[in-house]
Amino acid sequence: MCSIRVLMVVTGVAITIAPITAQITRPGSTSAGGSLGGGSIGGTNSPSGTIGGTTGGIPNSTSNPNSTIPDANRRPIFLSGKVMLNDGTLPGERVAIESVCNNRRHIEGYTDSKGRFSFQFGQERGLFDDASDDSPASRAAAGRINSGGVTQNALMSCEIHAALPGFRSDSISLATHQYLDNPELGTIVLHRLANVEGLTISATSALAPKDARKDYEKGLEALKKNKDDEAQKDFEKAVQLYPKYATAWFELGKLHEKANQLDEARKAYMQAGEADAKYINPYERLYMLAYKDSKWQEVVEESDHVIRLNPYDFPNAYFFNAVANLRLNHLEPAEKSAREAVKLDTKGENPKVNYVLGVILANKQDFAGAAEYLRTYLKAVPNDPDNVKIRQQLADVEQQSAQAKSAPN
Repeated sequence: MCSIRVLMVVTGVAITIAPITAQITRPGSTSAGGSLGGGSIGGTNSPSGTIGGTTGGIPNSTSNPNSTIPDANRRPIFLSGKVMLNDGTLPGERVAIESVCNNRRHIEGYTDSKGRFSFQFGQERGLFDDASDDSPASRAAAGRINSGGVTQNALMSCEIHAALPGFRSDSISLATHQYLDNPELGTIVLHRLANVEGLTISATSALAPKDARKDYEKGLEALKKNKDDEAQKDFEKAVQLYPKYATAWFELGKLHEKANQLDEARKAYMQAGEADAKYINPYERLYMLAYKDSKWQEVVEESDHVIRLNPYDFPNAYFFNAVANLRLNHLEPAEKSAREAVKLDTKGENPKVNYVLGVILANKQDFAGAAEYLRTYLKAVPNDPDNVKIRQQLADVEQQSAQAKSAPN
């Protein structure tokens, strides 16, 4: 095993896994991103969930679906409201606000520290389009959205809800909403799901003293203005006043990680975990930091922690768990995690998991299964720069599969 690549030879079949490049997500998101063998891995969670991992596109039922000519009746609409937990408390963390129109999701914005949100619905969405959906219909829909505004008819199929892992959201329909109506939608209630221990909000935030909360909120405001040094000082004040302020420790960790102060980042994330053992966000960053250092056992342990806390909302945890177990040649747990990652990736946002599962099955000498998942990957990402190598791997696996079938019993 060399330091750059892992080469695994299975009865003449060379399977190479190129390294994953970890990325730091924007504040409010804990989705782990990166690349494996070229190509990108997008997060699938809302805050902790995805930013930019959802697809815009509000069809105009009164116009030609292939037309990008702006509709004269299309107008922007301003919407606002509040998010609250079903126990009457505020989330304490940023919550993504999504629109769902004809089953297509789009992140419209995030709540502030008081649970409030406001946004212009139907504004340009180029920054939020899902790159994984590059169909002609999707490009046409994106063209219509980029012209600005929505038609009244389009609102008939739209609703607004909040997105937070571990919670189910009430929805507010826009079917009867008129352009000149009061923009206030009211309160969206989040209901905690059963059998989910871990959350992307920390219970310790509600117990923070007033002065500590004030410093924390000042830090968040400084982050919005890209004043990282000021934000760091504010978060440091917050944890000095209230050492169990898990979210403040987490924000400090992200700032240290951004500055490439990785030892300090780890310490801050560990402090966040010690302050609130059911707060998922720091464990996600810890397994990503471990991945950067090729500490595969640590990746397994930290991603296992995320999976135990919430086995439903974090497909990336399963993905990196599978990769780390594969690096350790622990093929059974690697396959189990990879299959779960495939199952949870309902939108096909991380096609690399098919490649990883193909590699795992090839190493288990299930060549027919390996070929199936390698084909699935190549079909999903036809323009990946590494596809020349992967097609050769597929050819080798298919040859091994054919030989296995023709061999006498």
